Amino acid sequence: MRKRRVLLLVREDFVPPESIEGLSDKEIKPWKGEFDVREGLTEQGHAVEVLGVDDDLDAIDAALRRFRPHAVFNLLEEFARRESAVAFLLGHFELRGQPYTGCNPVGLLYAADKARQQRVLRQHRIPTPGFFNVARGKAVVRPRRMDFPLIVKSQTSHGSIGLTQASVVTDDASLRERVRFVHDELGTDAIVERYIHGRELYIGVMGNHRLTTLPVWELRLENLPKGAPFVATEKVKWDLTYQERVGLETGPADLTPEIRARVERVAKRAYRALEQSGYARMDFRLADDDRVYLIESNPNCDLTYGEDFAKSAELAGIEYPVLLERIVGLGERWAKAR
Repeated sequence: MRKRRVLLLVREDFVPPESIEGLSDKEIKPWKGEFDVREGLTEQGHAVEVLGVDDDLDAIDAALRRFRPHAVFNLLEEFARRESAVAFLLGHFELRGQPYTGCNPVGLLYAADKARQQRVLRQHRIPTPGFFNVARGKAVVRPRRMDFPLIVKSQTSHGSIGLTQASVVTDDASLRERVRFVHDELGTDAIVERYIHGRELYIGVMGNHRLTTLPVWELRLENLPKGAPFVATEKVKWDLTYQERVGLETGPADLTPEIRARVERVAKRAYRALEQSGYARMDFRLADDDRVYLIESNPNCDLTYGEDFAKSAELAGIEYPVLLERIVGLGERWAKAR
């Protein structure tokens, strides 16, 4: 295995300390993924330098000239306080011929806007919930084909930001109220989707042209109050205390071979339709009638050790440091093919 110089690119306030000894889970959580990736790459024998950035392109270029990395391991979810700007930063790397990990700029731009992503998927006849979007400053006009219940989300924010159980609406008054919340409190356009009652499934996809899927994973909320909508809210994603309260569990999904094969097939089709590369997590709903709906594709998903993507890879026989090694290799092969 070739030893490499790897520049680990992280958010400025997510630069991990050298040790986590004596720190609580709550203290560690914001930058645990960054710490795990650094440690995993170091375990593989690579020389890793961590660079924390906000919007300073000059600092990145200076590190590239000084360190001369074989690959940039990109963990940035936003640049210059914009998620969409990460795609343009990666375009800068492509112009320099600098290998980087994760999804390419085109795939990231498709994924950055949920409505744009849905339109591409529907053009390729990939099963998704029906949707419509409401731009800021525009009134809600619900199409007749869109029956309740519906779920209202930010069109461009990710990580379940702003998503609560109140995001599932059952009448026009609550629909207008929730769209107003997205517009005013989150400052983004709103996307309104048909709410699919059923099971929440995730599947990891890796590759550039030849694709590999990881075991299908399932999110369970064992203590969700009776009658409450099943939604992976912002609290479910990020609040450790709330996760314990609702009995959050994730693990391998118990599916029939036919349904598992269907999820894998649709995930690969969507990955290609959205022109993604590197790695991604596809979020599905398995409806009560066993139909599968692709809710969202998440390129450059969470790589934290012990989280869903890494755990499903481990179940497939890919240990965490090896997973990171493969991701670096995919980035290098993408650069060579350009």
